[in-house]
Order: sequence, then structure tokens, then C-alpha cells
Amino acid sequence: MDTSAPVFVAGPASWNELVYLDALPEPRSQTLFAERHRATVGGTSAGKALNLRAVGREVVLRTVLGSDDAAPRVEDVLRRAGVTLLVEPSPDGRTERHLNLMGGAGERLSIYLQAPGEVAPGSTWDAAVAALTAAPAVVVDLALPALPLLREARRLGKDVWCDVHDYDGEAEFHREFVEAASFLFLSSDRLPGYRAFMEARVAAGARLVVCTHGARGASALTADGGWVEVPAVAVERVVDTNGAGDAFFAGYLDAHLRGAGVAEALGEGARRGALCVQSPDLAPLG
Repeated sequence: MDTSAPVFVAGPASWNELVYLDALPEPRSQTLFAERHRATVGGTSAGKALNLRAVGREVVLRTVLGSDDAAPRVEDVLRRAGVTLLVEPSPDGRTERHLNLMGGAGERLSIYLQAPGEVAPGSTWDAAVAALTAAPAVVVDLALPALPLLREARRLGKDVWCDVHDYDGEAEFHREFVEAASFLFLSSDRLPGYRAFMEARVAAGARLVVCTHGARGASALTADGGWVEVPAVAVERVVDTNGAGDAFFAGYLDAHLRGAGVAEALGEGARRGALCVQSPDLAPLG
């Protein structure tokens, strides 16, 4: 396997409005004043692609964009970073958009303003399958338009990397991604019984399961039953938590492709995540 070949990523890229507040609002009628706000690229697949580029990895990203004003903004950020894009047109012409409310302690409330539904394989299918086939790692993120590529990767016998974020262990939408993943990443935010879940996934055939715990570090379980724990990298000040999980994922994946062991790769993931939360950028350099 050529580990220098481009990593293949399938999933969302979006245009996000970020609103920074002292604290997330309580669920009642009120008037708030933002500390600041800005618009920028978002989406978990864009976050992974940009963080992989920040560590020098070549990336092919297959995503869905509309024909609206947001689409060229997203494309411009990704192309300037050196991401190779395969863009499938959104059937309704709308690019995915989020409103993210950011609390002073790093909390985030993400509101989907627009999200694409199912997308037919379309004009990028052959190029996407060729990139997927040649890739040293295939990353498929939670999104309806990515499902056909998840199934194609499994048909071709490719190992699949999936990040199911704050999965609660029950959501039906996540199930196919969870079951397809050779390398499965998730957060313990909504899964207090994460260790039993990780053990079940390894018993079902996953090669590796990684669970992040925010400021409490991360845990990994390997196919041979070995547990590895790493602490989070301490930071003096959290600037913006957007993209931290994607940065962790990219740091781990890059280290893995360089031949690092699980503990070293987890450490690289923690380092990338710490860089991310100390920066306003989705994918800081360094």
C-alpha cells in the first residue's frame, strides 16, 4: 500500500455562521448580545481534509455543494488549502449551512440551517471510486450522500475509517457507519458505557476503536484487546472548539500512516486537538 497516496474523504462541507457568547443561552425568551461573529467553512469532512492538509497529507474530498452563494466560498477555502475536490451538485441547489452558538467555556450548540438529503452517485462517482480504491485510508463521514461510497468501500474490501461523534449507542442513522468501520472514532459525551460499546465493536470485527473524552483525554481498544489511554494536552486558553474532534482524528490518522503505534498516534491526535482549540482556525498549522 502506498501510504503517500491521497487519503480519500467523503462527507459534508458547509458554510457556517459562528456566534460567540459569554455562555450558551437558557431555553427562554431573551435578548442577547454577541461578543463577535464570523462566517467560515465548516463540516466534519472539510475539517478532516483541512487538518490532513495542515500536516502535509494529500487529500481527495468528495462532497456535496449547491449552486448558491455559499458554494464558491467553501470551494475557495478548500482549494486554497490544496484539497482535491470532487463536488456533487446538491439536488435542491443549497449548500449545507450551520449556525453555531459558541459559549465562553468552549461549549457549542450547532443548528443545521440547511442539509442535503440523499444524492445519486452522479458525475463524480467514477472519479470517487478510483480515488477510494487507490487511497491508503478511506474516511466516510456521517451523511446520507456518503452512504453509497461507504457501501462501495465495503464491497471492495477496503478498511473504512468512520467518526460517529457523540453517538448515543442507539441512533439508527449511525448504525450502518458503526458496523462498517474498521477504524471507529467516537466521543463519550453521550455514551457513559463507552467501554462496553468499544469492546462489543472489537468483538464484532473492528480493528480499532477510539473514544475521546474532551479535557479527560482519549481511550483506544485494539483488536487484540489491548487498552491504551492518553491524557489531553493542557491548554492555557480555549479560543474555539470547532473542528477539535476532526483535528484529533487527522492527527491520529496521519501518525498511523507514518507507522506509529496506537499510543503515539493518540498522542499526535491530542496534540492536534489542542492546537485547534487554541486557534480560531478549523485547521491550524503547526
